[in-house]
Amino acid sequence: MAANSVLIGAATTLVLIVAVFLAYNANDGLPFVPSYEINVQVPNADNLVKGNDVRIAGTRVGLVSAISPVSHPDGSTTAVLRLKLKTSVDPLPKDSTVWIRPISALGLKYVQITKGTDPQGFASGATMPLANATPIPVEIDEIFNMFDTKTRVNVRLNTDAFGNSLAGRGSDLNETIGNLPALLRNLEPVMRNLASDQTRLDQFFYQLGRTAAIVAPVAQQQAALFSNLDTTFAALATVARPFIQESISGGPASLEAAIETFPVIRPFLANTEALFTELQPTAVNLNASAEVLADATTAAIPALLKAPALDARLVAVGNTLKVWSNDPVVAIGLDDLTETFTQLNPTIAALAPTQVTCNYLALFFRNAASLLSEGDSKGTFQRFIIIPTPTGKNNEGSPSSAPANGPEVKNHLHANPYPNTAAPGQPKECEAANETYAIGKTVLTNPSGNQGTNTDWSK
Repeated sequence: MAANSVLIGAATTLVLIVAVFLAYNANDGLPFVPSYEINVQVPNADNLVKGNDVRIAGTRVGLVSAISPVSHPDGSTTAVLRLKLKTSVDPLPKDSTVWIRPISALGLKYVQITKGTDPQGFASGATMPLANATPIPVEIDEIFNMFDTKTRVNVRLNTDAFGNSLAGRGSDLNETIGNLPALLRNLEPVMRNLASDQTRLDQFFYQLGRTAAIVAPVAQQQAALFSNLDTTFAALATVARPFIQESISGGPASLEAAIETFPVIRPFLANTEALFTELQPTAVNLNASAEVLADATTAAIPALLKAPALDARLVAVGNTLKVWSNDPVVAIGLDDLTETFTQLNPTIAALAPTQVTCNYLALFFRNAASLLSEGDSKGTFQRFIIIPTPTGKNNEGSPSSAPANGPEVKNHLHANPYPNTAAPGQPKECEAANETYAIGKTVLTNPSGNQGTNTDWSK
């Protein structure tokens, strides 16, 4: 009995030792189990630890057995992963790619392998080159590092400024966007005419400079002329009614009498008659505008007194504009600007209903401004809610082969990547944020029926 007790105790102790050994080495794979091992070069193994999973199409096929850094002559550093894989993976095609992906936002990661189609594969112990480590992942801390103190302050200021500038101006913004197609359509022929050689835009500025140079020596005389005209029209204003008005009204009768009285000078009088006949409508209107012209002339005197200095400076401006207009790059720029407006016109016409009919642009800035609207004396808070991923077939919690489609009611993907926004060729409806939620159905396209154009205009 004693011998049997010792034997039983020894056997039990051996079993416990083997169990502890197997448990301690479980992360490195069970002993005596064949495996397929390869080395993989990656740009960065940040947050990846020994024992992390290796997956293909979401299925665990091995683990990371070792991680080691590699220094290069140019001073850069990469990492080499030792992967212990199932023998069913052997051989891994040489055009396969490796991607280090996060399992969750908490930092746990795994190695994802996307198998290629190359008939040649990596032998056991071979090293996959760095070029196969694609795409390069963007770490969540890299995203957060973009929003330093200065960036956060400026984002808040920009968001507040856009929100305040657009608040209460939805109608004006819609009207502006609605008029842009007509503006660009009318602007296109104008720019084409300016760019045309027949327009002779260079000669226009050249002649403008010459005109300023010719007028400059007599600018003082022009100022005196307008000053005297002001005195004349001020005097005429006092007798405009009824005297000048009656004289102008009796002009046709006087001319008829003159024609009968002076037949000898008929050719001269005939020409005079034609002149006064053409001036008659202007003279009638001049009576009502005499006071305005007098005020305008009075106001023009100070400006005309400064005209000589301005005319002298316009000579240099005209010469500069002449050189600018003769530059061949100007015509090329006008052609490019015309082409830009031509290409932009259909884009504006297609995007205008997104704001004019559906008000999405104003709603975006309104909602962006309110995203950080809550806080205390130390700063603002981002308003958000965490929505857990439902369970079921092809759920969004891990890579899947198809959209979420049950069997639970909640596990159905609803996505409308191209909603109708009343653009040309689409129904007049604003689908985004107005679709009816289809319970227990997977929806991956435009919902049936017309969702209407009612959006959140009042807030």
